[in-house]
Amino acid sequence: MSRPISKVAPGWWDYTTLAPELLADAARLTEKDLRQLARPGFKVVMFDTLEEFYLAEALEYITAWQQATADNPAGICGPIGPTEQLPLVARLINTLGLKLQHAHFWGMDEWVENGAPVPLTHPLSFAKADLDLCFRRIDRKLALPAANLHFPAGDLAAYSRSFGSVRCVVMQGGQGEVKHWAFNDPPRRAGRYRDLPPPPAEYRKLRTRIVDLHPMTVIQNARTSGGGNVSLVPTQAASVGPWETWQAEKVSIWHAGVHDNPFGMRLTTLMVGKKIADSAVPMSLLADHPDVQFNFYRPAIGTCSAEMH
Repeated sequence: MSRPISKVAPGWWDYTTLAPELLADAARLTEKDLRQLARPGFKVVMFDTLEEFYLAEALEYITAWQQATADNPAGICGPIGPTEQLPLVARLINTLGLKLQHAHFWGMDEWVENGAPVPLTHPLSFAKADLDLCFRRIDRKLALPAANLHFPAGDLAAYSRSFGSVRCVVMQGGQGEVKHWAFNDPPRRAGRYRDLPPPPAEYRKLRTRIVDLHPMTVIQNARTSGGGNVSLVPTQAASVGPWETWQAEKVSIWHAGVHDNPFGMRLTTLMVGKKIADSAVPMSLLADHPDVQFNFYRPAIGTCSAEMH
């Protein structure tokens, strides 16, 4: 049986091409149901306040970097979106006096224009946001060496190889409306993938690369970062891939309810919890990672009931 055509972008794969029954099952899930989808290898954590939510996210940086030694350097791969944790990370480092000479950090993605990642002078630069909100706020006596900051700019192959030489304790992420982590978007519905999206095993082989962004991603980022001005948002990005993600010992996804909605959070929790992997919903591929944690700001779970406002 052929898959439905996307209701959002007919030339692309996305979650609207899933079976209607699966979408309906996701919409019915309660908070209790979400918690009960946890299983070995998949943990579901709830937070009642945004303060503890972002503090817990910041503490993942601290606990990862505390494990770094000269003989066993270690680090964390982190997102822009959310960003609220980043100033907290710098404040914790400075307060604790934690020296980071053996710690590493990977920025997980960056916008691309004219075939190249944007420079730090670009107003939407993710690397600039990481530096401004976190790393330039850390005391120089404690800071990571510049060589230990890895951004997907310039030599993307070298960025990818760094995951094989340094232990990535945890890869954090948010979830976009197209159900991606980083910019691992669904592909276009064309060529080999005209009738079916890529098999999960094939998609998981993708390394850091330049990707074409699903229209839903462009519109979302215009809403969150450009006041809704879609013309400001690039249509390509450099993104850490599933291959590097599977080098991370743990994947930690933070659902604050800002970058995706109650339905989207339910859908990916259901698919990861039930091990339903489909590359039209890239986040669902984490069903096969050995250690995944979904972190929810409880009030953002909301409901999926239909009502006019």
